[in-house]
Amino acid sequence: MAVAVVGAGPYGLATACHLQAARVRLRVFGRTMESWRAHMPDGMLLQTVPAASAIAAPRHGYALADFRTARGLAEAGDDRPVPLAEYVDYGRWFQEHLVPELEQGPVRRIRATAGGFRLLLDSGEEPFAASVVLATGAVPYAYVPRVLRTCAAQGLASHTSRHRDLRRFTGERVAVLGAGQSALECATLLHEARARPTVVARTSAVLFDPPPPSGTADRSRLQGPGSPLGRGRPLLGAVSRGGTAYRRLPAPLRMELLRAVPRPSGAWWLKERAAGRFPVLCGRTLITAEPGYGVVRLRLLDEHGWPEDLVVDHVLAATGYRVDIRRLDVLDPGLRRSLRVFAGAPVLTNGFESSTPGLYFTGLAAAPSFGPLLRFVTGTGFAARRVTAAVTAAKGR
Repeated sequence: MAVAVVGAGPYGLATACHLQAARVRLRVFGRTMESWRAHMPDGMLLQTVPAASAIAAPRHGYALADFRTARGLAEAGDDRPVPLAEYVDYGRWFQEHLVPELEQGPVRRIRATAGGFRLLLDSGEEPFAASVVLATGAVPYAYVPRVLRTCAAQGLASHTSRHRDLRRFTGERVAVLGAGQSALECATLLHEARARPTVVARTSAVLFDPPPPSGTADRSRLQGPGSPLGRGRPLLGAVSRGGTAYRRLPAPLRMELLRAVPRPSGAWWLKERAAGRFPVLCGRTLITAEPGYGVVRLRLLDEHGWPEDLVVDHVLAATGYRVDIRRLDVLDPGLRRSLRVFAGAPVLTNGFESSTPGLYFTGLAAAPSFGPLLRFVTGTGFAARRVTAAVTAAKGR
């Protein structure tokens, strides 16, 4: 085969159907929407609106609104948050129509070989591919702060991506670290499951996105004419629409922008369910986490440097994802070591190709190169078009 696409979430599916439209021979591997199905909590709603949640296709008719029409569901505006279950169904529908040849099984290992790559499949087959596009999603890069790793090893701390059903914490005291949508929504779901969450945030305040005026479809920070990542802040437009220019910025500045944009906040629709429902400790820095007798004692410092202790049964890290390809086990160790990286992320060309010719990265792994847009589904079109152009150009050489 000419190309193997590894991963069947939004970025993998978008890349696959764009390559097919360009008549590239390929095989696509992965379980449809696996990260969304297995690593996001039941009851979750998307922070992004339907218009910004469409998986990019090479032709019209495959947006979330088209899925709802095809299923005979009532038309829904952008003021209606999308349930996780509906979005997973949309991804399956997209795959069935545009990537029907998906091989629903994992790739165990990828190694470089003469003229391309060998893939080890679950079946034991080892097909050859001239090029590989990795669309492995965010889960391999789940970040747990070092201070929590001893607790995590004892089962007393974990990343939010480890939990599909938060009802397992019913009755327990849970510290949720973070100030973004993941932290605030997980704390809300914990509260609604009769757990006792406390949000611990380094930010001076917890923020929620404002609702749009007059019910217009401007309720997401990934929607609106101002920027795919929000309105009213020029920097958002620069980093979300200028992916090619972003790549030319100095690497330290790119990483700083990636951490800062967009700012941590909760969705507009979450505020009513979250505000005042559970304790929120702002301006706190976690210094130590000491496990003992089935609980964790957290030592916090407030913004004035005063210490404070918090004892909980579990710590849930809603601390996001940090790209580090050393953790990408699907790549053969020798291939991982050979890649040129900065801050753990692969160095990519304009066409998303790594320093190993024929090996491409898309989705979150490409965000350090192209900006925050690649952390969201709304970036699938930008990425799929560029990868397709690069792959077809390489074929012609």
